Amino acid sequence: MTDNQNLLAEQRRALILDEVRRRGGVRVNELTRRLSVSDMTIRRDLDALARQGMLAKVHGGAVPVVEASTHEPGFEAKSVLEPSAKDEIARAAAALVAPGSAIALSGGTTTYALARHLLDVPDLTVVTNSVRVADVFHEAQPAGGGESRRGAATVVLTGGMRTPSDALVGPVADRAVRSLHFDLLFLGVHGISVEAGLSTPNLAEAETNGCLMRSARRVVVVADHTKWGTVGLSSFAALDEVDTWVTDPGLPESVRAEVVEHLPGLVVAGEEQG
Repeated sequence: MTDNQNLLAEQRRALILDEVRRRGGVRVNELTRRLSVSDMTIRRDLDALARQGMLAKVHGGAVPVVEASTHEPGFEAKSVLEPSAKDEIARAAAALVAPGSAIALSGGTTTYALARHLLDVPDLTVVTNSVRVADVFHEAQPAGGGESRRGAATVVLTGGMRTPSDALVGPVADRAVRSLHFDLLFLGVHGISVEAGLSTPNLAEAETNGCLMRSARRVVVVADHTKWGTVGLSSFAALDEVDTWVTDPGLPESVRAEVVEHLPGLVVAGEEQG
């Protein structure tokens, strides 16, 4: 981590979480020195992260929370995690989209970031089961019901039951997705590993994600490096069912070598592709 007195609270907390995960724990005095902030500021950050269930406080510091495979954080809780990595991933993923394509975006904070980068790609048809993603495109339209801007996306929002992460899932969503076909699916995931493939803690979401994959000609997973090795309750696809994984430079080289043995494409945002 780098010293920076001007970090926003959410950026600082994301850095703290990353340090907790990488090292298995942190001490308050180490964080105050590395982030150049007061002891009280760090303790407030740890309190906030503990309330969200992102870490566990211990005497003098914090340690990771061992989550149950059924634990599903809400959208707001996930949005503070790895924000810069998600934006890098979103930018790289948006470069894969050609004007005039029919694409689908699943629920998730990384697909939400991607939606913002797609606003300037003309004439898209966007299918999504994410209320948040649909809102990005809706809010980009002129206020007061005026004429749509030239090249604005046509957005299809599935119905369904709402999950804690603001995805619409269940039979209604599944039925809508099965009747459609799209060129490219961008899929956010709770966890990704060789053994479990793609997984989520939500059984209904697993089924809807499977429907999205079967309706797409090409599947692109958008997930930061912290998702590697995480396993949710329900697996819905093997790694070899994915065409491309777009991730961030935090993914270790040893993991990258393992990943490319199982799926055709690995794109690391911000790095030149060989």
